[in-house]
Amino acid sequence: MTEPRPVDPLHGVTLKAMVEHLVERYGWDGLGDRIEIRCFTHDPSVNSSLKFLRKTPWARAKVESLYLHSAAHPRKTPKPPAADERPPAE
Repeated sequence: MTEPRPVDPLHGVTLKAMVEHLVERYGWDGLGDRIEIRCFTHDPSVNSSLKFLRKTPWARAKVESLYLHSAAHPRKTPKPPAADERPPAE
């Protein structure tokens, strides 16, 4: 019998999608604070980051790790108050 393959949580997720997700969630400043890589802190762009990350395995590993953490712990968005809970309009 064949053993089941371990599930890869990054399967089908492109590096570009990871970077865009992290930028949307943390912004360039927040991303640069979490992963101190020059491509995130000095004149950042998705394209320049992708070029660097594709050539640098240790940096890519950090991005993948942060992406997995952020995907596993989505931010809770506050619910808007219900109509009867809203303060009266003036």
